[in-house]
Amino acid sequence: MKRLLIGVAALLVVGLIGFTIFAWRPAFIPIAVPAPTSFAPEQVARGAVLASAGYCASCHTAKGGKAFAGGYAMATQFGTIYSTNITPDADTGIGTWSEAAFKRAMHEGVRRDGAHLLPAFPYDHFTKLTDDDVAALYAFLMTQPAVSAPAHRNTIPFPLNIRALQAGWKLLFFHPGRYRPDPAKSAEWNRGAYLAQGLSHCGACHTPRGALGAEKSGQMYAGAAIDNWVAPPLTKANPSPVPWDQVELATYLSTGISRYHGTAAGPMGQVTRGLAALPAADIQALAAYFADVGDAKTRAGGTAAALAHARSSDRIGVGLQYAPAARLYTAACASCHYNGPGEPNPLRPDLALNSAVNLDDPTNLIQVILYGISAKDGAPGVVMPAFGRGFTDADVARIAAYLRATRTAKPAWPDLATKVAAIRAQGRTGE
Repeated sequence: MKRLLIGVAALLVVGLIGFTIFAWRPAFIPIAVPAPTSFAPEQVARGAVLASAGYCASCHTAKGGKAFAGGYAMATQFGTIYSTNITPDADTGIGTWSEAAFKRAMHEGVRRDGAHLLPAFPYDHFTKLTDDDVAALYAFLMTQPAVSAPAHRNTIPFPLNIRALQAGWKLLFFHPGRYRPDPAKSAEWNRGAYLAQGLSHCGACHTPRGALGAEKSGQMYAGAAIDNWVAPPLTKANPSPVPWDQVELATYLSTGISRYHGTAAGPMGQVTRGLAALPAADIQALAAYFADVGDAKTRAGGTAAALAHARSSDRIGVGLQYAPAARLYTAACASCHYNGPGEPNPLRPDLALNSAVNLDDPTNLIQVILYGISAKDGAPGVVMPAFGRGFTDADVARIAAYLRATRTAKPAWPDLATKVAAIRAQGRTGE
């Protein structure tokens, strides 16, 4: 027994030494903060577009804080992780990072000092970016105003907060490497795949995650909960009655508005604002890629029937009503959401076609009823008012149940009042 214990102890020591060697990464020597004029203006401009389409400011800017100065809180099942300062401040930002150090962080998930980054930073997507795109992002960030903003302390408990352990996570789940084009697909499709899988990291929200926080590779774009919203499936499992074809996707991704699906809200509002900076050809490429992912061509045959059903149900709840739920709908919703016999008005979404009404989870619909949709999410100057102050939880639940019953043939959502209360308690999110 003594020899066995000694042998086990020796193996543990050897294993620990081996893992330490495996996990170790060298530090890059700090550099003097580069002068903004050292970067070509066209490279900086390109980096600005890439940063917008990669939503860098969305995650690296706290509410009310300076752009790119970090402090944005990301709640995970392991604790709260705060984004870091990526302005060129020498002491609290990345001002002393060389381009090589920045590239390693993007491609390998390792900080300048050699510590492993937590996968809340989507390096598992950014690893697909070309060196030229990473260099342009670096040029853009290094020409932004430097902001002194010390890092917030994450709340991840021991031992999960040990950075070296991330090397083990990477060994299991991280597959580094640049994007490889699919020779069986068109150049447009491959450009869209590069943007979606890499820069815009769409799977980070739309792919469910396992117990250790990694995206489930076999369920790419299958839908997931994110920031108290639901990112719907982007595959053919998407429940929208009208399929997302390339035309609808291109319009929605560049404007945040779709005549058949509704208006961007919550986290998706930030996405469409970010993607709007891309050239039209890139938007079309993203649309072509996701139309293929969602099998839009095969599903197109059901569009006429879906539109006919929407027109037939559009008058339900219009006029004098006696049922409590119908009266609520007439008073609060019908004046804006009644479209009549013509084509749906993209600024007044048809609720029979709306994605939120057709999802298996009522979260998105409840969020919109409680907190509305601000002008910055969809069409400028057009808003959906918030009803959270005037409506009780029972009122919101009643309207949600009424829409589900009258606009779809899908099963009722269970225990809606409890769901409404939980979402109200969480407060407004995704803005």
